[in-house]
Amino acid sequence: MKNLETERLFLKPISKPDASFILELYNSATFIKFIGDKKIRSLEDAENYITEKFLPQLERLGYGNYLVVRKSDEKKIGAVGIFERKGLDVQDIGFSFLDEFQGKGYGFESASKLLEIAFSEFNLNGISAITSKENIASQNLIKKLGLKYLKTVQLPNEDVELLYFELSKTNT
Repeated sequence: MKNLETERLFLKPISKPDASFILELYNSATFIKFIGDKKIRSLEDAENYITEKFLPQLERLGYGNYLVVRKSDEKKIGAVGIFERKGLDVQDIGFSFLDEFQGKGYGFESASKLLEIAFSEFNLNGISAITSKENIASQNLIKKLGLKYLKTVQLPNEDVELLYFELSKTNT
């Protein structure tokens, strides 16, 4: 998986040295409220999460979760990725940012780049996105990226009903 670049951002594959950032991001109030508590409480938990959840997909498919780094100061500000999720037939794009970096266009900029690469280099025919009914900011970003609402879904072993959006390669 190669590094990607936009006007203001670097997108780098997440690896074990990013564990401290994952620990911070995954314990932010907004992440827990809208995405869920992944029970990452220590640096070791974050390293294990990266090793068990992110790296196997990266090695198997050649894409996964990217760290979003602001070029101007090399500050780690969020993550954007394409994920294989149980219960979904189409690969899923997901994003999360530290609170202070939300609403500044970083989500759209990084996710747009990743969508472009998903269709042109990863040869995906479609991409989906899921979000909670309460996460209006995420819904707005998903729609701005061109994904269309299709239905509600429930992922295996989850009790939350999520909004499901999709974009096919032919509609880009």
